[in-house]
Amino acid sequence: MKEQNKNKLKFLGFLTNTILLVIAIFFSFSVIRIDREESIETIAEYNGTIYAGNQQSNKVSLMINVYWGDEHLESILNTLKEYDLKTTFFVGGTWVNSNPTLAKKILTDGHEIGNHGMTHQDHSKLDFDQNYKQIQSCHSVVNSHLNYEMKLFAPPSGYYNKNTITAANNLGYKTIMWSKDTIDWRDKDSELCFTRATKNAKSGELILMHPTEHTLKALPNIIKHYKDNNFILTSVSDNLA
Repeated sequence: MKEQNKNKLKFLGFLTNTILLVIAIFFSFSVIRIDREESIETIAEYNGTIYAGNQQSNKVSLMINVYWGDEHLESILNTLKEYDLKTTFFVGGTWVNSNPTLAKKILTDGHEIGNHGMTHQDHSKLDFDQNYKQIQSCHSVVNSHLNYEMKLFAPPSGYYNKNTITAANNLGYKTIMWSKDTIDWRDKDSELCFTRATKNAKSGELILMHPTEHTLKALPNIIKHYKDNNFILTSVSDNLA
């Protein structure tokens, strides 16, 4: 009897571990994200998303995600104009609805505009229809205000699942991630922002940032660093070409 009970316990333990493994595998395929705080070895493409541009060129891109706040954005635009640079701004639909004049200035200054979803949802928790609606709604808002057709989609916070990729593809979008993250929304430190944006820089970098005060302060030094090292700062689309 003791032996039978021992065998039952072994079997239950094996069964439990198997179930947990299956759940873990399913989750890993359902919710996809590569977390990073600084630069990692660049992954150009992963599960239908793009983490870097042309690694055979000397191009890098500043990706400025805009969902809230506008007090420093115009100054950032002025800094980019001062250095004669064009880059890519990923905008949220609700932000564009609230700030159509500033959104138009981004475009008239010659910058590329990308889709950042309508209401900053966690796309890894959305089904296909919800993902589609978030991307398509933002597209419609930008097109309505700016008469502009976006082709690049950056999932809010970098969270996505297979439905996100399929929905984006069906809408004619490439899904863009990043190779460097300044984490400027959390760490309000311009020197740290500079370090994260420039450390071990290489061709094809996609550098994530936001229109914060410390990003504005670090921006001239970031630009100077890349120029001094013979990189070309350009839009994401040009970087991918």
